Formats: sequence, C-alpha cells, structure tokens
Amino acid sequence: MKRTRQALIREIIMHEDIETQEELANQLSTRGLKVTQATVSRDIKELRLIKTLSPRGRYRYTTAEYTEQDTDDRLIRIFSESVISVTPSDNLVVIKTLPASASAAAEAVDSLRWPQVLGTLAGDNTFLVILRSDEDAEEVVGKFRGMMRRMR
Repeated sequence: MKRTRQALIREIIMHEDIETQEELANQLSTRGLKVTQATVSRDIKELRLIKTLSPRGRYRYTTAEYTEQDTDDRLIRIFSESVISVTPSDNLVVIKTLPASASAAAEAVDSLRWPQVLGTLAGDNTFLVILRSDEDAEEVVGKFRGMMRRMR
C-alpha cells in the first residue's frame, strides 16, 4: 500500500503544482486513496520532496532529482549562451565567455561530473578546465563545442 501510495504521489507532483500537504491529500483522495495529514507528511519526508518555485510563480513539491536536473539544464543553457571560444592546450582547456559569465559557465562544467575533468578555475570572462590527461582534450573540447551548437 505504501509503495503504491508513494508512486502515486510522485506521479501527482510530476503533473500538478501541489503546494500544500492538504492539496496532496485531496489529490490522493480523488484517486481513491484516503490518507491522513500525518501519512502525507511521512511520505513527503521519505520521498525527500522539496518545494521549488514553479514557472507559474507558485511553490510546488518536486523531487530532489528533478530539481537537480532542472538546475543542470539551466547551467548548460548558461554555458552555451555565454561561451565565445574553446581552446585546448595539453590537458587544459581555456574557455572565453561573455563578461561576468565565466563562473556560471564553469559551474555548468563542474555539474556535468565528467570523469575526464579534474576541476575548473574561473575569472570574469575566462575559465580554465583541468583535464586528467592530454588525451582527454580532443573528446572534451568536442563535447563543449557540441553544447555550444546545440543551443544556438
């Protein structure tokens, strides 16, 4: 019963902007599951649901995974919209961005968690990507350029 209810909760919050536990309990009720507020509260805790601001300006329950993916997508969009050039040099990649965009673009690279990337170091309009080896540069630069083309 608990698994079924929690699966239904996940489905509901994917398709509806649910702002309160009461709204969630009502949605479950309309689908044939009578629950108490305490049960809904426990399910929210167990599912690790969090409230985020929806595009419509309302707070809504979402899963942590959804929020993380949404953040990663935004960072990748920032990367693709702000990067001007990508230049490899041995195990380093120098990336030029629009003014004041390097930190956000570097954060996007960090969020990708690519195994070839050891880390990034950002200034105002330039950031450095440090790779594990010289051999990784061609592949990583190709991915960066693909990200730039995808959004343009």
